[in-house]
Amino acid sequence: MPFAGGIMQHGYQCGMIWGAALAAGAQAYRLFGPGPQAETRAVIAAQRLVEAFRACSGEINCLEITDIDKSSSIMKMIFVFLIKGGTIGCMRMSAKYAQAAFSEINTALSEKHIEAPSPPVSCAAMLAQKMGASDLHTVMAAGFAGGIGLCGGACGALGAAIWIIGMNSIKERAGKINFKDPRALDAIDRFLKCTDFEFECSEIVGRRFENIGDHAGYLRDGGCSKIIEVLATE
Repeated sequence: MPFAGGIMQHGYQCGMIWGAALAAGAQAYRLFGPGPQAETRAVIAAQRLVEAFRACSGEINCLEITDIDKSSSIMKMIFVFLIKGGTIGCMRMSAKYAQAAFSEINTALSEKHIEAPSPPVSCAAMLAQKMGASDLHTVMAAGFAGGIGLCGGACGALGAAIWIIGMNSIKERAGKINFKDPRALDAIDRFLKCTDFEFECSEIVGRRFENIGDHAGYLRDGGCSKIIEVLATE
């Protein structure tokens, strides 16, 4: 739920892509267990999921699709979702994308002889581990690397932090999710102060990663270590 509207309505990658990437990671864990191979597969699947969504909608960011974000007025939201039928459009997209995502996940995870780089593979998986996530949840978050499948969008480590905070809130509040969880909002605030108020991976790093090996090498050299530490501190 916190991914709705492109990370708590900030307008970045559509929540459907975040959710599909989590599903890909869950299946990767079931097939390959914990570790670099599963994380690598999750990132590869996430790359395919991003492109599949782009093919379905033409864009990957919620703001570009709906023309609204958290700064939009209530009247504009009412116009887009009730009068213009934005809610129906999103529901239709979810049905269409679910089929494409299922196919892309199966294709990515069935590929033979995928060479995994030396760990760490994924910034988001590193963050999940530091926050005490299980092996399953660590692999599930792995595909968020580089802004989901290395696409350069909103930071995957931030997405993983918000997701884990949300899961912890569910446990503490007997299944209730607060869309404006104070801890999630605090995590975003800490993140933005650390990144000079940049949300997107490509802007923070200054480039897009060429491949999984490139991203893994960046992490081994200490890249994004400060961001991960800041986000891991609740």
